[in-house]
Amino acid sequence: MAARLKAAINDRGWSVAELSRRSGVARYTIAKALAGEAWPDLLTIANLEKALGKDLWPGLAV
Repeated sequence: MAARLKAAINDRGWSVAELSRRSGVARYTIAKALAGEAWPDLLTIANLEKALGKDLWPGLAV
C-alpha cells in the first residue's frame, strides 16, 4: 500500500500536506503509511483513495 500511495501522490504532484488537506487525514498518519511503519484503517484508506482518485488497497492484479 505504501508504494501505491507514494506513486499516487507523485502522479498528482502533491505534497503530504496537500494530500492531508484534501483527504482530512493527518500528515503524521500519511507519513507513517508512506514509511511502512503503520497500516491505516479502512476509513483512512477510503479517504485517501477518494482524494487521490486512485485505488490504494492491494487488489487482485491479473
